[in-house]
Amino acid sequence: MGEIIESGFMPSGVLRSAHLQTLWGPTLRRPPPLSRRRETLPLADGDHLLLDHAGPAPRSGTSALTVLLIHGLSGCSDSHYVRGTQARLAEAGIASVAMNSRGAARPNDTALSYHAGETDDLDAVIEHLSGGAARRPLLAIGVSLGGSRLLNWLAQRDSGALSAAVAVCSPLQLAVCADRMEQGISKVYRRHLIRQLLANLRRQRLHLQHVAPHQARRLAALDTRGLNSFWRFDDQIIAPLYGFRDAAHYYAECSAGPRLHRIRTPTLMIQAADDPFMSARTLPSQADLGPGVTLEIARHGGHVGFIAGSPRRPQYWLEKRLTAFAAGLIG
Repeated sequence: MGEIIESGFMPSGVLRSAHLQTLWGPTLRRPPPLSRRRETLPLADGDHLLLDHAGPAPRSGTSALTVLLIHGLSGCSDSHYVRGTQARLAEAGIASVAMNSRGAARPNDTALSYHAGETDDLDAVIEHLSGGAARRPLLAIGVSLGGSRLLNWLAQRDSGALSAAVAVCSPLQLAVCADRMEQGISKVYRRHLIRQLLANLRRQRLHLQHVAPHQARRLAALDTRGLNSFWRFDDQIIAPLYGFRDAAHYYAECSAGPRLHRIRTPTLMIQAADDPFMSARTLPSQADLGPGVTLEIARHGGHVGFIAGSPRRPQYWLEKRLTAFAAGLIG
């Protein structure tokens, strides 16, 4: 059985608003300067992933820690929380790699992208970065949907390649979260995310028409009409692409919450009680947690926010917390 602890994060004044916490990074934050090196990782099905490296380059024969960052839905390596964390890690002298899921940074060469339970591509990246049998130290950090993918990987196919893991603001009960996105101001977030996902689908289809017409036909066969909820999007897009019967089947098969008890690798979960993408019903009990899991619950923070300080001088607590966690793994 794992443990549940109270987070030390506590914003002040106007920054206690869950919606300001959620919107601050993507709308008000300037991306921090960051030098990166891009790597193309081939996949078994002929497609590829783009990996963006930051911080000190690994030297042959060394066992320095590397941090893998997995973005959330409609995100990429340029998402504010990815760039911010990579910049903070680089300042601390820690190497990091931001994984771009299929179609995230630019169009890929198949109709596939990713979803909450997709672990094949994540497994390929983890094996690549951990050095295979050499097993270099590796910490994986998944954010939002990326956290869901990571938790599913830990529960279902953990190979011992990770030294530790962190999941931030993960949608642990997909059906509950899809319902939550139909309530109040959360509908604004839902509309924005679905618009981005549909734009990515159109971009992907145009690309595939030139490089893989048979793959373009897979996307053309999808019914994109009336996609005004995540239930409908997942029913009409994710389910047929990945072999689920419907959205309900996808949610049942890919919700990480019911699998947390299987996790043995040391894993920190950071969740905000006021996350507008979720509900208090999604927070697990101590009995739901595997022996490797620590659940840290913040009373405030919104969805991947955790902004401290003041509006004039914001402090990015989450990035500091993640970097401190990574530094603690370096012996």
